[in-house]
Amino acid sequence: MNSQRAVSRLYLVTPLLDDTASFISTLETALGAGDVAAVLLRLADADERSLTNRTKAVATAVQRRDIALLLDGHTEIVGRAGADGAHVTGIEAFAAARSTLKPERIAGAGGLRSRHDAMVAGETGADYVMFGDPDRRGHRPPFDLVQERVKWWADLVEIPCVGYATHADEAGLLAQAGADFVALGDWIWTHPQGVTAAVASAARALAEPVP
Repeated sequence: MNSQRAVSRLYLVTPLLDDTASFISTLETALGAGDVAAVLLRLADADERSLTNRTKAVATAVQRRDIALLLDGHTEIVGRAGADGAHVTGIEAFAAARSTLKPERIAGAGGLRSRHDAMVAGETGADYVMFGDPDRRGHRPPFDLVQERVKWWADLVEIPCVGYATHADEAGLLAQAGADFVALGDWIWTHPQGVTAAVASAARALAEPVP
């Protein structure tokens, strides 16, 4: 996930999956619709063997395109499942998990509810921080606060940041604010015109010149 401030890239967040095999064709369609840097795989609860096998199936489809595959949590199976790293929600959880990921794997930090949390994550080894990601109940900070946090980080810190967009217009605004990567979540998988149209619209928004 090498970053260049001038060009934001896409970071796709899957739905919560208990059957990854049936999702792979949809995912591959999405990956072909824009410049995707990473995929965050969200897995429904299961035993470790099932989680590992589900991850391996997705890893094959993602990594052959030179795209990073990250697990949402489940840091204990990242290496065994062949993922490139994990996204950990909450600064306490990140602090507990980073030693299982670093230095071989990507350690991403989300659920950062303050500037202080973000700075602590960056100072303790986060490879990126994410702003605007929903909590477990689907709630997230107001978008103007997410924009402000992305701009603050981009102006101050070299570590990449991800801004979480809930539609294409937000994707463009987060890119203009300085996000290295823009995360696209549930809305792209349920878009009325299909996932290709959803990802392509976000990709176009990222390419719009900064006013």
